[in-house]
Amino acid sequence: MSEQLHYALFTGCTAKQSTPELLSSTLAVADKLGIKITILEEASCCGASHIQDFDEFLAHVLNARNICYAEKLGLTMITICNTCQLNSAMTKHALDTDPELKARVNEKLAEVGLEYKGTSEIKHFLYTLIDEYGLENVKEKVTTPLSHLNIAPFYGCHNIRPSELHEEANGHENPYKPTSLDSLIDALEGNPVNYESKNKCCGFHVELQANHTSEVLAGNALVDAIDNNADMMVTPCPLCHLKMDTYQDSIGKVMGRDVELPVLHMPQMVALALGCTEKEIGLNFHVQKAKHLYTA
Repeated sequence: MSEQLHYALFTGCTAKQSTPELLSSTLAVADKLGIKITILEEASCCGASHIQDFDEFLAHVLNARNICYAEKLGLTMITICNTCQLNSAMTKHALDTDPELKARVNEKLAEVGLEYKGTSEIKHFLYTLIDEYGLENVKEKVTTPLSHLNIAPFYGCHNIRPSELHEEANGHENPYKPTSLDSLIDALEGNPVNYESKNKCCGFHVELQANHTSEVLAGNALVDAIDNNADMMVTPCPLCHLKMDTYQDSIGKVMGRDVELPVLHMPQMVALALGCTEKEIGLNFHVQKAKHLYTA
């Protein structure tokens, strides 16, 4: 590659608290690939698709504030959480298409010396690897092929829906037949598992309101992957990861069968193939045993 890629990383909350392995593996992958990362340390929560239900304007102010920090650096803002990606993209779309709303938001941002201009793109790290770094370039960096693993890609909701919001940021991916994770697994020489539930909901966002429904949604996807001979599941969303990894005991009780499947963050899977250290990959943080996947 002729120029080093440089991005402003919006970590979101989860990667700094509940899933530190996501952040460490993301930074490790970037280092292996020669991608420069500047973490937006000043950034705050995106609202997690909950604040939006109570105060949509506040949610836009919060997300615009985060984007402003990337704009000040003159960089594309990358995310490592589907929900962060969705909320940031929703705010960008709203402000870029509604001058009155943009003016109202900027009136609030001016109180902290910021102005949203709309000059930074917002992309999930998954699509950065595919569209800008390039899968062929990723493949060249593989030192530990994942050819011994059947890997079930789990896309989740917020990276691929609504498709019209994400179409430029995710390479026009079809939400009914997504291919990005499958293609990345191929590049890492793994074996992508084709199963019906890979683009369904994990149930995370209804966990508190409708626990049984949440368990069934997650259980359907996990059982589908297991029944199609998956050795592991991979997702680009830490919220999907939390639901799928930490609730397998209770999910098994609801589904009436044993449910045991390691669930990795997308950067962890890439880190495995790139020969990153065990500490960087952080499989020891998982609830469902996953350390056996580390072979480097």
